[in-house]
Amino acid sequence: MLKKIITISALILLTAVLIFGAINRTLAKTSSETGRTAQGGQGHSRAILPAGQANPDLQAVSLPTGPDVGLGAGAANLADLPLAATPTALSADEAAGLIFMREEEKLAYDVYSALSARWNLRVFQNIGRSEQTHTAAVKNLLDRYGVKDPASSSAGVFTNPDLQKLYTDLSARGSQSVAEALRVGAAIEEIDILDLQKRLAQTSNPEIQQVYNNLLNGSYNHLRAFTNQLNAQTGVTYQPQYLTPEAYQAILSATRGSGQGGGGGRRNGGQGGWNNTQP
Repeated sequence: MLKKIITISALILLTAVLIFGAINRTLAKTSSETGRTAQGGQGHSRAILPAGQANPDLQAVSLPTGPDVGLGAGAANLADLPLAATPTALSADEAAGLIFMREEEKLAYDVYSALSARWNLRVFQNIGRSEQTHTAAVKNLLDRYGVKDPASSSAGVFTNPDLQKLYTDLSARGSQSVAEALRVGAAIEEIDILDLQKRLAQTSNPEIQQVYNNLLNGSYNHLRAFTNQLNAQTGVTYQPQYLTPEAYQAILSATRGSGQGGGGGRRNGGQGGWNNTQP
């Protein structure tokens, strides 16, 4: 009888030890997972990013507003572009491209500022701030390569006569109605896409390519934002004014911020007669 009691007691003690060990292991695992979640989110620690690379955890909060208004992959860091130690000489096409894109990005900002004041739509305020970043990035390259900045400090004033006319025409057109204002915003992004694609084909400079590709990604996002707003505000489905229908659909189908490399501009432009052949 005594032997039986001792055996049962031993079994009970062993069971208690096993249960206690299991509980301790569970608590330790839970504590470890909680610590990793606090550091990196969802149980993963954050990777250390290379210098100049945007942190994906900060991308969403750094955007001005909403899922449709993006700056493009890496565009938030355009004005802080890491540069090579010694700049190479620019070709005539590369210099002309930077001069032109500096003013074209300024045109986008100036038109969006005017239409924001006219219609008080947040999409113009948000994308306008993005265009400020874009034109500043191009100016950084102008300064780096010793090219004279053509941009005026006055809103709506441009050295390039084609851009001056375009600003006047689009500002007037966008003042007619909310629908026309949003179509103007989309038109500017289409023009920007075509010009950036043209300038990219004229350069092998990696610094210029990086800026132009970031600007392209921003324009793809902005085009989607304007067309989505047009549909939301008026129920109208946007029809491309300068891009081919195929190129436009490819941009709409692309993932936000990932860009879309297809070209496809109409030779004679769309409304307003813009032919995309500026020097």
